[in-house]
Amino acid sequence: MSQLRKIIIDGNEVEVPPEMTLIQACEQAGVEIPRFCYHERLSIAGNCRMCLVEVVGGPPKPAASCAMQVKDLRPGPEGAPPVIKTNSPMVKKAREGVMEFLLINHPLDCPICDQGGECDLQDQAMAYGVDFSRYREPKRAVEDLQLGPLVETHMTRCISCTRCVRFTTEVAGVSVMGQTGRGEDAEITTYLGALIESEMVGNIVDLCPVGALVSKPYSFTARPWELTKTETIDVMDALGSNIRVDTKGREVMRILPRNHDGVNEEWLSDKSRYVWDGLKRQRLDRPYIRENGRLRPANWDEALVAAAQAMKGKKLTGLVGDLAPVEAAYALKLLVEGQGGTVECRTDGAHLPGGNRSGYVGTALIEDIDHAEFIQLIGTNPRLESPVLNARIRKAWLNGASIGLVGEAADLTYEYAHVGTDRAALESLLGRDYAKVKEAESVVIVGQGALRDADGAAVLAAAMKLAQDTASKLLVLHTAASRVGAMDIGCVTEGGMSAAVDGAEVIYNLGADEVEIAPGAFVIYQGSHGDRGAHRADIILPGSAYTEEPGLFVNTEGRPQLALRAGFAPGEAKENWAILRALSGELGDVLPFDSITALRQHLTHAFPHLGDIDMVPENEWLPLKGGKLAKADFRNAVSDFYLTNPIARASSLMAELSAMAKSRRDTPMAAE
Repeated sequence: MSQLRKIIIDGNEVEVPPEMTLIQACEQAGVEIPRFCYHERLSIAGNCRMCLVEVVGGPPKPAASCAMQVKDLRPGPEGAPPVIKTNSPMVKKAREGVMEFLLINHPLDCPICDQGGECDLQDQAMAYGVDFSRYREPKRAVEDLQLGPLVETHMTRCISCTRCVRFTTEVAGVSVMGQTGRGEDAEITTYLGALIESEMVGNIVDLCPVGALVSKPYSFTARPWELTKTETIDVMDALGSNIRVDTKGREVMRILPRNHDGVNEEWLSDKSRYVWDGLKRQRLDRPYIRENGRLRPANWDEALVAAAQAMKGKKLTGLVGDLAPVEAAYALKLLVEGQGGTVECRTDGAHLPGGNRSGYVGTALIEDIDHAEFIQLIGTNPRLESPVLNARIRKAWLNGASIGLVGEAADLTYEYAHVGTDRAALESLLGRDYAKVKEAESVVIVGQGALRDADGAAVLAAAMKLAQDTASKLLVLHTAASRVGAMDIGCVTEGGMSAAVDGAEVIYNLGADEVEIAPGAFVIYQGSHGDRGAHRADIILPGSAYTEEPGLFVNTEGRPQLALRAGFAPGEAKENWAILRALSGELGDVLPFDSITALRQHLTHAFPHLGDIDMVPENEWLPLKGGKLAKADFRNAVSDFYLTNPIARASSLMAELSAMAKSRRDTPMAAE
């Protein structure tokens, strides 16, 4: 970094890097500058002019602080530091003038606008607006856009800040939005009225500083001051995005992203943001017992006694589902192993090595993608498996990174070298001269689709050898939020999923809805939704969803994060760890904790790294021995982004989005 430069902001001398813009320098000095178009994660547009400041000794007019860098400032007399004023009469008059222009055509319909109470224009109008208007002409009106079921538009409110245009183009990688016309006829629109085909389109609602783009499912349901806000963790994929769940009473009203530079920055995928309607549909709210081929409602005492009787003295297997918190998986492990059984979390058949964290997590941080110059993808489509992580890969590509793909070709929103689709393509990468790559930062990303077939262990060994040959960091991209945490506590069976299920007389299914359990075994299902697992069950024990209980989740880079309870489960449903604790009492082998606090103490005593919340431990590099690779093509783990878990499958909105995505794929394209 260049040598720091002294400048004076409102009488206070600060030292800042010369590459900084004035708005960033002012923020560093603790001075807040109003803005509409500027956003720190988007390119600079400089078109709202709200961030005007006075540069003493500069041109006799205010300067846009978002578009001027510190190095462009001229020193004062006798080499004195440049002087910036953010609260002078010139600045105040200029900002009031800008605000008056912005409000000329604004409809001023705050009482019926969904953005009311959290609107940047409202906030700034309080500071710089006037209580009268000199404008007597009719206000302009603009037709609303049709952007699909997620984003509702009121384009008459638009102030042309172009944040939505820059986000879709730069971050989401979909070039369909732009501005047409000039002057009063200028308006933001999509080309030819096209829908925005992206898995991250909901972020433009957060970015919009006025009420032009609002959330369609949330509209007219609540005001921000009515909501209880809970900071928690998303489980729709394994990234572990930081989210805020807003509830009104017992009902989740919306889900918003929280900023975390190391994980999701401030973005969120559409599935994570809009899946909340699935939390109130198809819920299991009371226990059930199957009698004469039919499930009948039961009370908790009946269900727990029946489950205990079924488990005693039988060959027992526990399955950990994709959305289970670490505490529930740990309680299940203690319970099942206490009865002489085994527990398995790799329900998709992935060949992940138990006990070798460098093999099932890797050595890379998600942040490492930002600085990587070479990225090799193996058997993954990150756009569907983790859209926010894919946006980071796109950012690296925009910064000059070279990207290679071994696996199914797909539109990933960036260019890549497609090495091939099969194992031979992966083998062809081994043994090359990587002297140039070794000098740069590089990352190898392996998807779960590459590890599910019979030669999954050999594929992982080859990927680890490639990472070693290229001096790259390895990232294993998981699809299940619970997988890394369950692997950490040893929920693995020798021989994998097939060995765990084969010959099992009783299967305790903790929310594993993505597996087909063959007829024969007695199934106890514990979960939140009436999905595939509940249909196969002989006893159903209703558990909580991820917003209804506190829990630890370890993301795909191995970072433990704490999810907090935002609401309560419906009916008689209980927290997952509490159900297992109660069942252990019926079995006569009581688990050694009576509260979630005691459980966590027990858990972190056995696995200390799980107590270091938001810290990524370094993993010792233990390369696997290579095996024989098959001759098959790689298949990606996720085919339908919107329907990957029981909560998403219960959501009518996700079903609509899935149908729209399928119709786009199936629509024949005309020859050019």
